[in-house]
Amino acid sequence: MPRRGRASSCPPRGPSRGCASSGGSTMSPLFRSGALRAAILVSLSTPVLAGEALTLDAVQVTAGRVERPVGETLASVTVLTREDIEASQAPDLADLLARQAGVDLARTGGPGSATTVFLRGGNAPHTLVMVDGVRVSSTGQGVFDFAHLPVEQIERIEIVRGPRAAIWGSDAIAGVIHIFTRDPSASSLRLLGGSYGRRGASAATGLGDQDRGLGVSAGWQRLRGFSATNAGSWAFDPDDDGYRNRNLSLRGRTALGNQRLAFQALATDADVEFDQGTTRARNSSGGLTLGGALGARWTHQLSLGHAREDLDTVSGYSNSFRSRRTSLDWINTLAVGSAGSLNLGLGWQDEEGVSANVFDGQTFARNRSSRAAFAGYGGRFGAHLLDLSLRHDHSNQFGGATTANAAWGWAPSEALLLRLGWGEGFRAPNFNELYYPDTGYGYAGNPGLRPERSETWEAGLAWTPAAGHRVDLSLYHTRVRDLVAFAAPGTNNAININRAHMDGAELEYRFDGRAWRWGGNLAWLDSEDEATGLALLRRARHKAHVDLGYRFAGGLELAIDGDYVSSRRDVGGNPAAYALAHLRLAWPLGEGWRLEARIENLGDRDYTVVQGFNTPGRSGVLSVVWNGKH
Repeated sequence: MPRRGRASSCPPRGPSRGCASSGGSTMSPLFRSGALRAAILVSLSTPVLAGEALTLDAVQVTAGRVERPVGETLASVTVLTREDIEASQAPDLADLLARQAGVDLARTGGPGSATTVFLRGGNAPHTLVMVDGVRVSSTGQGVFDFAHLPVEQIERIEIVRGPRAAIWGSDAIAGVIHIFTRDPSASSLRLLGGSYGRRGASAATGLGDQDRGLGVSAGWQRLRGFSATNAGSWAFDPDDDGYRNRNLSLRGRTALGNQRLAFQALATDADVEFDQGTTRARNSSGGLTLGGALGARWTHQLSLGHAREDLDTVSGYSNSFRSRRTSLDWINTLAVGSAGSLNLGLGWQDEEGVSANVFDGQTFARNRSSRAAFAGYGGRFGAHLLDLSLRHDHSNQFGGATTANAAWGWAPSEALLLRLGWGEGFRAPNFNELYYPDTGYGYAGNPGLRPERSETWEAGLAWTPAAGHRVDLSLYHTRVRDLVAFAAPGTNNAININRAHMDGAELEYRFDGRAWRWGGNLAWLDSEDEATGLALLRRARHKAHVDLGYRFAGGLELAIDGDYVSSRRDVGGNPAAYALAHLRLAWPLGEGWRLEARIENLGDRDYTVVQGFNTPGRSGVLSVVWNGKH
């Protein structure tokens, strides 16, 4: 049975699938974004620096926009490989991300419901989200809804905590979540069924070799669901709120001399039922990349990308939202000395946003463009490591923004790395904050808004005390100024008024042995809106995850996961702390076949994530999986 929260205090003009705030101390006119159109428009994309390096578990590219082993990265980084994703048996991307250190999750109901991710206590728009190197956050509300991107379409996830504006530009105040889609070079198949009427299937196939290839992946999933809200909510209807998702991706590559031309495209099309109607959410992202060597010590990557979102709500108040973003980046990497590299990059992007409200006839259609240049240096000098970066962005809407990052590391041995870093960040206001019309419900845009700004100090260590063991510790201190709030005196207008701080600590441990595999993370967070002295909405002060697994001689794997989330401040009350346990099993059947089973909320606990919205009780998923050989 679904577990119930208390009554929601959301306004009747809140988000179309419930009313999840994007974060911060105030609510904003953010209508939760959704998924991508299943008919792919070949808007073309690829990672800025993906290449073959992404097959190496120990290499990441997001933190510095250059390939670097995780053990030499002067930032807090988590890399989730396809093997990690499959071992977790996470039912969706939101569940997978919620297990990671420094990540808080807010979801208004069951699978498919509006899902917001907060990284290191920052507001949701303070995290830059990319799919294959392309920004995918909505231009209207500035966030990405993680509810509709299936884990079956994901090859790898890189989570970089801390500011990365000097590398990537706007939004990367709290960090970056970079998702890489699967390369279907080998065929695969998954069939699943479970509680709440869950049914689904996915398949992938491809052909080619290292130089040339073409692949396609497709999936479908449907749930009967449960009532997203409870009897105290203003919009309560006791019927089940179902969900349907269709998704498709294409990938191709070919060698052109010493250059490599590649394209990727991903689309999802989702229908989300809620108590007052249905939302159809369609998103697509993709791009085209040409890269390779231009000299003995010079490589480059030229990337054209496009992302779009179409969100249509049919209910008592019908809304339509359109988001479009086109980008072009050129990155040049020069080898410097024996162990250094210099990155020089240019970027351009054009953004469009349209909002139409049939309820009151209010609408806006806006666009803006920006260009950027950045330089970054990374090198090693004996036991010392150094990272420096500087970037300037110029927008025809808000003018210029210059940001910098600096980090130093000391590795007295191969087993230990100590690091210290400082960085700046900024976030350009989204179109809703700038132009949303005043409808009398407490929200109105302000074209005169300034970008939000931040400064962060961080210290950390990475330690491998023995083979198979790894410990990571991070301490950080962040200040954000000019936060956007809908609180202009005497009006509903947005205004740069708030300041906030986020101070925290994260501890991670991992052991991977021949038979045993265990680990977990602990996070402590002190987040405060300095204008009110209150904690920021929906961010837990304490959070923990543990997992313990064993692989038997015959290949059978059995594991248990546990999660703890402390009480959080929310609209209308403070949801109580909760702890959940989950059980999972994987049984090889031979010839690439595998049976998977997972039981969520093993103790059938009653808990609340967001006030006024239900959560699932004990439930399960059973899957039959086949993975062909490469």
